Amino acid sequence: MAALAMVMVSCSDDQAATTNDDLQGVDMSNFYLRTDDVETKNAGGCFTMQRLNAQLDKDADLADRMFDIEKKYRQRMLAKKPGNGGGGNGGGDPQPPTDNLGVVTIPVYVHVVYSNNNENISDAQINSQMAVLNDDFRRTNNDANQTPSLFAPVAADTEIQFTLAGVFRHANSRTSWGTNDLVKSTYPPVTPSTHLNIWVCNIGGGILGYAQFPGGNSATDGVVVGPQFFGTTGYVASPFDGGRTTTHEVGHYLNLRHIWGDGRCNRDDFVSDTPTSDRPNYGCPSYPTTHCRSTDMTMNYMDYTDDACMNMFTAGQKSRMRGVLVPGGARENLVN
Repeated sequence: MAALAMVMVSCSDDQAATTNDDLQGVDMSNFYLRTDDVETKNAGGCFTMQRLNAQLDKDADLADRMFDIEKKYRQRMLAKKPGNGGGGNGGGDPQPPTDNLGVVTIPVYVHVVYSNNNENISDAQINSQMAVLNDDFRRTNNDANQTPSLFAPVAADTEIQFTLAGVFRHANSRTSWGTNDLVKSTYPPVTPSTHLNIWVCNIGGGILGYAQFPGGNSATDGVVVGPQFFGTTGYVASPFDGGRTTTHEVGHYLNLRHIWGDGRCNRDDFVSDTPTSDRPNYGCPSYPTTHCRSTDMTMNYMDYTDDACMNMFTAGQKSRMRGVLVPGGARENLVN
């Protein structure tokens, strides 16, 4: 744990020496980037945090860029609503200040990379995934009414929606693309500063998907999802046939961490209205499920439960995602 603490921020000595002058009252002491790869104890799932660890090893400036993104978000929260700096659960706000953006529409490019007819998913399957994204992010999904009363007050319409801007289809004899961004270098993202790029390809290894956080290299920016976990119709596989893998990965793309913070009870996802936990949940857990002396929000899209058992983002997660879309935010150019 001591070694992990030394790399949590991974900023230069010069930055650490000047941080206190620059923070303007914002507490960054709980911010971390690297994780202990809790997810690798279980096969499959989301590979986003492991991918981040690899990118931090390769890109010496990535830690500084991500630290700066977080700092700017917390400064904005402090300026807009005094008393909500970066302390406690770290920058989240169950009643976030208005950002004056209104409903934001993000254009999406989908790259279908296939080695067989099944992987060459249909337009209908792609459209079904777009419908899920919009229903989940706008909280118009049919299972929104299943949110427990404990969490219903913080369940949020993120006022983020998506529109399909184009589909690119690429036949390739390769049967597995792995998690090292090979599919992105083979088929580069199209205008990644203004469009969300999603690659649909067989990842392999039981991996459902992975995403790149704001601040990463533009040449690898976007989300990768396996074809059998993309959308709700066609070539999809239960229990991840509800389109929620893509919802989860787009959450990462918009700066959300896993709900359990990828660590023990003292790790956090930087959102104040999500409960503390020390592990992911799987399947469809009974309610309530308790860890770290609090009830887990197992129905949150940023957990690992089955698609049918997910139904919400929180107001704090909404604030965090929209924080990268505001003027000066890391993904401001997505807003037309």
